[in-house]
Amino acid sequence: MPIVKTLKKSLYFGTQHHCPICQSNVRLFKPMHTTQIRLNAICPVCSSLERHRMMWLFFKQKTDLFAAHSKKMLHIAPEECLVDKFAQCESIDYLTADLNNSAMVKMDLTDIQYPDNSFDVIYCSHVLEHIPDDAQAMHELSRVLKPEGWAVIQVPILREQTYEDLSITDPQQREQLFGQSDHVRVYGLDYKERLEKAGFCVSVMPYLQEFTSEERKRFGFDIEKDDIYFCTLH
Repeated sequence: MPIVKTLKKSLYFGTQHHCPICQSNVRLFKPMHTTQIRLNAICPVCSSLERHRMMWLFFKQKTDLFAAHSKKMLHIAPEECLVDKFAQCESIDYLTADLNNSAMVKMDLTDIQYPDNSFDVIYCSHVLEHIPDDAQAMHELSRVLKPEGWAVIQVPILREQTYEDLSITDPQQREQLFGQSDHVRVYGLDYKERLEKAGFCVSVMPYLQEFTSEERKRFGFDIEKDDIYFCTLH
């Protein structure tokens, strides 16, 4: 894999854009084809998306994740571009978990098989919109977080109020209503309150606003808004 990344760095080399995860200078980020095409989305070297690059910078600049003191981290539905970065940090006791895909442990977020107060850090991104009982999943995440720990729990926020209808099971209808065939809801700005009902204290951080227009273009942050939901227990 290092050889492949080196070749990709040479193939896509340029000065227009920079990926802070794989430290590549590239002439373009590839488009992302979903229900709508997003230009400048995918790093051609490590395949990171905009939100992955944003979160990597946030973790480095705004948290103690990489500080010297030891911490146990739970990374749910781990993004391939970030796994090695977390795993290689000696101060992080790192655990990846997923229900269906490859990870260190298989985990159902509505029934986490770990004791209370197990983790110093939890990172869960774009997972809850797939889970019918998201309230139970949020409760379980708050249960296994240590009292002095913190969690970043991200979902796509696409409207004012969350809309869900669990009776809708047709993939095409789900894609039309929720944006993706395996989504069961579309979250709104009331997402913060949903997390708080599960026991979290939530800070909604407009981190992207800290970047200049030139920086946003360089890192491929063409997304209009993607606030970070930083959760603690007090």
